[in-house]
Amino acid sequence: MTAIHPSDTQIFARRTVPHRSLDRRGFHRLLMVFAAFSFCVTLPFVIMGAWPVAGFMGVDVLIFYFAFRANFRAANAYEDVTLTPVLLHIERVSHRGKRHEWRLNPLWVRLERQEDEDFGLEHIALVTRGRRIEVAIWLGPEAREQYANELARALAEAKRGPRYN
Repeated sequence: MTAIHPSDTQIFARRTVPHRSLDRRGFHRLLMVFAAFSFCVTLPFVIMGAWPVAGFMGVDVLIFYFAFRANFRAANAYEDVTLTPVLLHIERVSHRGKRHEWRLNPLWVRLERQEDEDFGLEHIALVTRGRRIEVAIWLGPEAREQYANELARALAEAKRGPRYN
């Protein structure tokens, strides 16, 4: 059995994803309601002989569907931040799968906060040697505040070094 070396112990590990207020089941319900409403509005026009309106209303339903589909595809993006006593690893993956990675020494990293008195904490950035990497970009102000506090505590612990017991 292999013991985990203290320098490999994770101090902080978080994944953030874009917020979506509507899940797929809710979307299907919304789409059905929208399609039924569109059908009810179109029916009198078809009865009166203005049948091309049905095509335009059908296009509206298709545009509605494809817009939400693109929205759900964008929800595949994520950001992972992992901190050990010797490494701060940031990995950001776009909804298209494009990956950006940063590997930083936590001893040289400073947490920078940008706050607005009306809106709260707006931006969190990790600054090191002239580079500024914004993290927790998808979180709201309250969640971002909690994230920043936890990350600041974890960075302070990482700067103390690994614990050998």
